[in-house]
Amino acid sequence: MHAGTLALFQRQSYDDSMTDSQVYREELALASQLEAQGFDSHWCVEHHFEDYSFCPDNVVYLSHLAAKTTTLKLATGAVILPWNDPLRVAEKVALLDELSDGRVIFGMGRGLSRREYEQFGIDMDSSRERFDEAAPMILNALETGYMEGNGKHFKQPRAAIRPAPRRTFKGRTTQVAMSPDSALEAAQNRAQMMIFTQKAMEDHNAEFEPYRKLYRELHAAPPPPPLMAGIAVCNEDAGRAEELARKHIAGYLLTVMHHYELMGEHFKNAKGYESYGQAVDMLRDMGLEGMANAYVDAQAWGTPQQILDKLAGWRKVIGDFDILFGFRAAGMPFADAENSQRLVAEKVLPELRNWSTAVAAA
Repeated sequence: MHAGTLALFQRQSYDDSMTDSQVYREELALASQLEAQGFDSHWCVEHHFEDYSFCPDNVVYLSHLAAKTTTLKLATGAVILPWNDPLRVAEKVALLDELSDGRVIFGMGRGLSRREYEQFGIDMDSSRERFDEAAPMILNALETGYMEGNGKHFKQPRAAIRPAPRRTFKGRTTQVAMSPDSALEAAQNRAQMMIFTQKAMEDHNAEFEPYRKLYRELHAAPPPPPLMAGIAVCNEDAGRAEELARKHIAGYLLTVMHHYELMGEHFKNAKGYESYGQAVDMLRDMGLEGMANAYVDAQAWGTPQQILDKLAGWRKVIGDFDILFGFRAAGMPFADAENSQRLVAEKVLPELRNWSTAVAAA
């Protein structure tokens, strides 16, 4: 099992004492410990403009970490392709891979926030078309060293990627796939399917099956395991773990609901977001309290053993999976986030490695 961490770069709007600079200093303080603790990778989001999350260029952030680490894999989780020029994405990813000696995992996504699309002056209805054009251009460029395209949104004369990519990105590509269309697209792009845990594993597994089926058909190979990302809290005291989880994991959900306007009517008419539009009325019926309880229950939190039991339950339903732990969200105190990360490293990761060994032996 591959186990990494996810940096969210979130600031609570009501906390005027927390500066943007402090958010970055503390995220970097957590990231600086990961390699020694035995985590496989560190991932960071791309978001802009708001307290919800602000990492406008995750490749720049990872380049900083590349100089401070030697084995830690560095992953974009994700570059939002409709907001970026495909040629510049390929160039920056190739450069980061050169600087890090092949430690890059390229994760890509489509974006869901109307606010961010509006700030960039991009029609959200064009997101699917833009992603569908950009993804194959970038993936092909990272394999061949050249990019070209003549699509509706991106017209690119043949250009050389310099420094030229020296290693294949096959097996090092992920795609955020939170809708049925995106799951199928991930299979077409030969990318690992990345999701943010938010519901019962039986429901997630039903969404994985079309991806698995199409991946096998297109590539005549077994699909990679799903990559499960979520908010994690770990504490030796079960009561303290639950207190932190109920406050900060539920608090994170509230920021998600606000930032993405998930109850907004606009999703019902947004091209390429039909599955979100269909969920609007269901979310309203559940109410925020119901959604918060369901979301908290879907995450991995508790004592080290409770987390292991939770993950073992996931494994029974979906089979093998990779995992990303997000240790800091919704104003989580730094000391509690650092403690969660340390405990997972010391008492959860070794057991997860044993799971992988058992599978390999079998």
